[in-house]
Amino acid sequence: MPKLKTGIILPTPAEDAAITAAALADPDAVPFTDAEWLQVKPLLRRGRPLGSGSKTQITLRIDVEVVEKFKASGDGWQTRMNDVLKSWVRAQA
Repeated sequence: MPKLKTGIILPTPAEDAAITAAALADPDAVPFTDAEWLQVKPLLRRGRPLGSGSKTQITLRIDVEVVEKFKASGDGWQTRMNDVLKSWVRAQA
C-alpha cells in the first residue's frame, strides 16, 4: 500500500462494507460493467497535443543573435523561423 499523508483516516473494514453496500443500493449509482468500462474514453488528453505528423524534431545549434532576433518578435517565433527556412527551401527549387 502506498504511503499516505499524515492525518488521513482510513475506514475500518466494517465502515468500508457499509459504504459499499449503501453505494450499491443507490438506484442512481449503478456500477459500470466490464464492457462499459472498456468503452470509457477520457474527456481530455493529457500532455502535448499531437503534431501534424509532417514535422520532425531535431537538435540544431543556431547563432545567439539569430535566436534572440526571432524571440524578440514574440510568441510563435519557432513557427516564424520554420516559415523563413521553408521559404528559403522553396526559393532553392
